[in-house]
This record gives sequence, C-alpha cells and structure tokens, in this order.
Amino acid sequence: MSGTTDGRSWQVRIADDIRARIESGAYPEGSRIPTLPEIRDSYPGKPSLVTVREAIRRLRQEGLIVSKQGSGNFVRERPPVRRFGLARYSRSVWAGEQPQRLLDAEGARQGRAVEQATETAQVRAPAFAAERLGIAEGELVNVRQRITRIDGTINQGVDSYFTIATGERNPDLLTGRGAGGHIARINAVSPVQEIQEEITARMPTGPESSRLEIPEGTPVLDVIRTYHTAEGPLDVARFIIRADMATFDYRFPVPD
Repeated sequence: MSGTTDGRSWQVRIADDIRARIESGAYPEGSRIPTLPEIRDSYPGKPSLVTVREAIRRLRQEGLIVSKQGSGNFVRERPPVRRFGLARYSRSVWAGEQPQRLLDAEGARQGRAVEQATETAQVRAPAFAAERLGIAEGELVNVRQRITRIDGTINQGVDSYFTIATGERNPDLLTGRGAGGHIARINAVSPVQEIQEEITARMPTGPESSRLEIPEGTPVLDVIRTYHTAEGPLDVARFIIRADMATFDYRFPVPD
C-alpha cells in the first residue's frame, strides 16, 4: 500500500488505495482482499482497525466490496448481461417460426442460463401504471409478477400491469401459457406498434433489496416499459434491475 503523506484522511487514503487496486486488476473480481490487520500493517503510520473497517464500509457502499461472514471481504463479481435495446423486441424473436420469450433469447445469445418465477394477482393500480394505461389510480388491475435469475443469481424483478378487461380478452395473459412470452400475448389482444422505455437509476428501497437479494451498495435501474398497441397502451411494466448485472446496448438508425 502507499505510504505517501498527503492531506487525505486515513479512511479515504485506504479506500482510494484499495479501489485503485481493484480497478487495475491487482485485486480481480471474486478475490479476497487482505484482512483488516494486514491492511493496517501495510501502512507505516498503522491506522486503527476502526479506521480500516470504515474504509472497507465505504467501498462496500460503493458496491466494490462484499463481506462474507466468517470468510472476509471480497471484490464483487460483476457478471454483466447485455440488454439489446431495440433488437430485443424484434418480431422475429417473439413471433417468428420458433417464438421465444425476450429474456430467453437474450440469455441464449450470451450463453447464459435464464430462470423465471411468475405469479399473477389482482391489485389496485399504482399511480405510474394508471397514468400510462389511461385509467383511474386505484382501479383494480391484473399484475404479472416475475423474478428472473441469470446463471442462478437474481438480476431483476418485473411487474406488468394490464386491465381486467385486457386479461379477459386473452386468458393466456393470466396463465402465462403460449409461446413468445408476454409481448406475444399482448399482441394477440391488439398488435403492438410501439414500445416505450423510461429509465432512471437510484438506490433500491428496503423491500426491493429484500425481494431481489441485492447486495449492499448496489444501485438499480428503474425501467418503466409501455406496450403501445393499435388500441392504445395495454400493458405497463416496471423493471427493477440490478445495475451491476446490466448493460444497455442500443444501436439504431439516426431518425430524420
């Protein structure tokens, strides 16, 4: 570790040194970093263990370090999965000769194993869904809730909202039956013409961290997707995606 004297506090210096080693690859993903006493002893001034612990806590909040009880502190592994913006919604994927769910096709393209647990319920429409569906907030709607795992790790939760009337027009929306996934079942009600995605980044709430088993210090991408059909918006979904497991990849023609 660096022994150079500067104006930074010990806590900041130690965090900066470890961060630099992570970024340089000296501490690769998944590797165990030195113990607190080893880190302390690497500095001539020998900062306190409390100071070293606070430096590690800072890195944990930044999402660089994960702590495993009884094992130590490790560099977080970041297995990014690409989400191919426009291409992921291609009709050839979900309505071609061999229709696939969007996530299955995306996972297969990257050699990833995809699992998804789904359940459907009736709830009162939250404000964001009601506004986009053009209904009253609190109106009873269907919600299709999914938890997705990539190579065994939860990467996102998705809640898709659609009206009771839409569900009655295609019961497969409630059962999850049929090839091509959710977009194909909405398309069977009315042709999907446009897809809108609104993306923000933030820290997860407590319930979201619990539901998705999100490690401390990990931000999420909050994506609201609307399927605009020939009859108007029929489905609004909210994705909460672990930001350390997602890369959004968009390539499209420049509009006139």
